[in-house]
Amino acid sequence: MGNLSVLRIIDASANRTAEGLRVLEDYARFGLDDPFLTQQIKTLRHRLAQALACIERFDLISARETLQDVGTALTETSEAIRRGPEEVLAANFHRVQESLRSLEEWGKLLRAELGQTAKQLRYQIYTLERAFRLSQWSRQRLAHAHLYVLIDGGANEQQFQQKVSSLVAAGVPILQLRDKRLPDEQLLGRARLLRQLTQATDTLCIINDRPDVALLAAADGVHLGQEDLSVKQAREILGPDRLIGVSTHSIQQARQAVLDGANYIGVGPTFPSSTKEFQEFPGLALLRQVAQEIRLPAFAIGGINLQNLPLVLQTGIGRVAVQAAIWEASDPAKAVETFLSLLRQHARQSGTSTT
Repeated sequence: MGNLSVLRIIDASANRTAEGLRVLEDYARFGLDDPFLTQQIKTLRHRLAQALACIERFDLISARETLQDVGTALTETSEAIRRGPEEVLAANFHRVQESLRSLEEWGKLLRAELGQTAKQLRYQIYTLERAFRLSQWSRQRLAHAHLYVLIDGGANEQQFQQKVSSLVAAGVPILQLRDKRLPDEQLLGRARLLRQLTQATDTLCIINDRPDVALLAAADGVHLGQEDLSVKQAREILGPDRLIGVSTHSIQQARQAVLDGANYIGVGPTFPSSTKEFQEFPGLALLRQVAQEIRLPAFAIGGINLQNLPLVLQTGIGRVAVQAAIWEASDPAKAVETFLSLLRQHARQSGTSTT
């Protein structure tokens, strides 16, 4: 096999990769309206171009022979049909992955660094395929979840049941059980009761920190802090279909949560809280950063109440997670009603009711 044939293979593989990446970038940009994922794909395109710079562009073009290429006449029927964006995405992710593998193997014959870069890009596109799919799925699953209420185990089981029942009846989209004081047996008991009370409703049941408890209680998911188990470890326990949320305190952590496979993020702390102490407050500035860059569902958290809610919504974040403002309110159900009214009004006005 001559050097000319290798150049043709590299030229064809590089073109397929770049073309597929452009299709994916267009969807991230115009379909998902996702600045972070758009930038990730754009960066891959630029890295590909840099890797190919070790080969003279003139040599690749000179070796090209499209008119006499036997492969141009070979077409599968399925390639002419796309029944929706999902199939376009799947086809082009596979196109990029396969082309990078070919570029990796044949590139080694000309430049070792070309093969190594193609390998790295292939691993990155695997990660980005998950990020694309999870972003879509999570946005659909949480489309109308703009209010997220954190609760503890209550003074006793009876009080817990009464308060949770009132919140579910009031239409809270998500309830998270977060209680650091209860022993494991009682925590599991509360988690199972929360699951029972939300089972046939539109309210999602999330457990804080403990994927093992979430699994035993058949909860909808788990929420993790930066010091807890990783998303990967939680996913190994809970499987592919449960929600996994991650607390983020910087734009770097928010970006990483997207790539790690989180379904949503908590962003904050925004204001001082009566239920949790923080040494630093990234505040409204972080909310604005996340709103501008991240399209994975993001909930502002930390000291949010009805008085400062307008400041939060002005940042572009339309989802909030609260605890004291509802769980410790004199009339929790009334507080839920007011929060939901304001959040839904904001969603309608901003056109973000489904994102």
